[in-house]
Amino acid sequence: MPALTIFIRTFARKIKNRQLIMKQIFIMVLGLLPLSMWAQDNSWERPEEEQEQEEVKKEKVNPNAKYLRGAVPEVDGKVVFSTTIEVPGKSADQIFNIIKGYMKKMLREKNQLNSVLLVDDSTSHHVGGRYEEWLIFKKTAITLDQTRFMYVLDAQCQDGKAEVTLSHIRYLYEENRDPQRLKAEGWITDADAVNKKNTKLYPITGKFRRKTIDRKDFLFNKLESLLK
Repeated sequence: MPALTIFIRTFARKIKNRQLIMKQIFIMVLGLLPLSMWAQDNSWERPEEEQEQEEVKKEKVNPNAKYLRGAVPEVDGKVVFSTTIEVPGKSADQIFNIIKGYMKKMLREKNQLNSVLLVDDSTSHHVGGRYEEWLIFKKTAITLDQTRFMYVLDAQCQDGKAEVTLSHIRYLYEENRDPQRLKAEGWITDADAVNKKNTKLYPITGKFRRKTIDRKDFLFNKLESLLK
């Protein structure tokens, strides 16, 4: 009997130790689990303002945003895009020569049609050209939707900066079928190309507005990169 009693007590201790070990292992595993598993959704407790801000962030960005109202400025009833490029440390001569070099290079580009440099005055540091080129709306194996795009690109240079404008914008559309001579005024302005809710562009005038803005952005950004 004593031997049996000792055996039972020893066995009981082993079971108790094993339970203790398992309990410790279980606690360690719980500690390793990410807190996010235990987090509850308390969004209902947060202020409404915070919830509304999160909902706004989730909304999709309007792909037409950069082309909506205000993107096509008018001066005295005329569409005129303008920018001031600050170039600290460069003289008027340097700025003039860089811009003139690029404007002359543009004349040789493949998409140019009847483009010409109109002003080349190194004394007043004024350079400008009249450009005619293709704007392509859509091009596929069986479709080509494009227009002739005519405009004046002008730059007045000073020490440390250049005033650049793009104006006198005109288009010649469908010239091989039903020629339409169009001016930016009355065609790509806010009133003519943007819907009343200011959320999207009209199908026809909108494509002219979009491509014109894209071309303007490219030219202004290109000149700025060359001058920096």
